[in-house]
Amino acid sequence: MHRMNIALLHYSCPPVVGGVEEILRQQALLFSRNFNNVKIFAGTGSQFAKNIPVEINPLLGSQEKTVEMSVRMYLQGQKELFYNLKEKIKNYLLKSLEPFDILIAHNVLTMRYNLPLTYAIHEIAEKNDTEVVSWNHDCLFFYKDSDRKFSHEIYKILRQFNKKLTYVAVSESRKEDFEKLYGKEDCVTTIPNGIDPKSFYALDDSSVKIIDERNLLKADFIMVQPSRLHPRKNIELSIKVTSELTKKGLDAILIVTGAFDPHEEGTRRYYNNLKQMINDYNIENNVIILAEYRLKSGEVINSNRLNIRDLYLISDILFLPSFHEGFGIPLLEAGMIKLPVVCSDIPPFRTIGEDSVTYFKLDETPGNIADRIIEFLKTSSTGNFFRKVIKKYSWDNIYEKNLQPFLSHLYNKRNKKTLDNY
Repeated sequence: MHRMNIALLHYSCPPVVGGVEEILRQQALLFSRNFNNVKIFAGTGSQFAKNIPVEINPLLGSQEKTVEMSVRMYLQGQKELFYNLKEKIKNYLLKSLEPFDILIAHNVLTMRYNLPLTYAIHEIAEKNDTEVVSWNHDCLFFYKDSDRKFSHEIYKILRQFNKKLTYVAVSESRKEDFEKLYGKEDCVTTIPNGIDPKSFYALDDSSVKIIDERNLLKADFIMVQPSRLHPRKNIELSIKVTSELTKKGLDAILIVTGAFDPHEEGTRRYYNNLKQMINDYNIENNVIILAEYRLKSGEVINSNRLNIRDLYLISDILFLPSFHEGFGIPLLEAGMIKLPVVCSDIPPFRTIGEDSVTYFKLDETPGNIADRIIEFLKTSSTGNFFRKVIKKYSWDNIYEKNLQPFLSHLYNKRNKKTLDNY
């Protein structure tokens, strides 16, 4: 895996608010945490993260008065200012991009908001020093009500295919739109936009460490049991059900968030028995008990309220197989975040859950309970969509599946051209 130097370019960057600006922010952070050097070039905005340098040049923006004037004058037949600005922007970027392997230009090659910049980037791509990616979100030519003035020759570049550029679209439908616009088949790569569950949920750093180390964003199914390590919590049944789910082909994870009961020394013996049981069922990779959880680095994670909330947020169900309870606060917590509940059919849970949760009898077999969970998941469109978003559209998974191979290909392509030039 290579450490790449990646430049990101858009008219503006955070803290300016906008859809492309947010994608720019997320990509910058994603590339950086995967050990690449990243820098943002924009017309407006400022540095939004300590490790992401930002260089602001108003000539890259969408509202710079001289840029707007140059286009108006061009439309009137006076082209000198336009071409002077194009050259000024091109020379600035050529010098600025010298250390970079790849330039990712978001939307600036397909939208009309800074045409001198658009022309400059096309010419930069022709020089072959830096691999240039046109990351296409939108284009003015996709809309039937576009102003007639966009038929002027100056705007043709927005629909012009350049073999020196690499094109990316953010969805399959956009890929089809752009390939039709360019008049070429298979000239655009689809890499979807994503979401970062860790920042979206504002997860605690210790939670993120567990999620990353155990690859929880790639799991098929996660059930959380926020119970203290006490026999009446019936954690043995949770382990057996997890084993049955794995036998049925699910990459299922059980997370038990509770700690030892500080008032009963026997709970440590119970914890040791649970660990032995997990080993006997050969599901060490499928069960996480947060009590005294130790990372591979040796760091001990002490469970806290933030951990518990965080692990609720990334789970598919709350699983509570308790023999006895006085009340059932976890059901209330699950209700607050719309987390489905599967629990034992005991009076306190019935009182709280009524007809809004899924119950099982304590004498049911683990296999039968596992079947009921799978059946529940089949009928839960919200739950299925949640897991699909986590697995398919989390940025970390997109990076591993799509972005890293794509960027490595461009990096190797650039290096080969560099060697060929010697």
